[in-house]
Amino acid sequence: MKVEFWGQEFQVNMFVGCIGGFLIAVMSSMFGFGGGPFMVPLMTVALRLPMYLVVGSSLLAIFFNTSISSLRHFQFGNFDWLLFVVMFPAALLGGYLGPQIAKRVSPLVVKRVACVGLVTLALKLLGLY
Repeated sequence: MKVEFWGQEFQVNMFVGCIGGFLIAVMSSMFGFGGGPFMVPLMTVALRLPMYLVVGSSLLAIFFNTSISSLRHFQFGNFDWLLFVVMFPAALLGGYLGPQIAKRVSPLVVKRVACVGLVTLALKLLGLY
């Protein structure tokens, strides 16, 4: 499938994107982490999309998964309203500023920062950090 964004055209394998997105949604819902660390590599490596397009697209995809997962965790009694009230404005601000910063910074720098974040997250999840 061809995707057009800001006058540029990209060829995207929708089958890989749908299967990958589904698996990431299931894993992130089960284990309670955001899908961003996995959606971004899926879209940059497997779908070969540029980083400035991936950032917004992954946030939109994760929004729906996170909304449904949060609703289900709320139904199970696993929801902290205070934490939500504190983090929600910060998430809105970060969602507004992040794409502006990413657009002004080299894609290579954005990818390197993302890699450092992923490695740090992996070490934390493995209990090594």
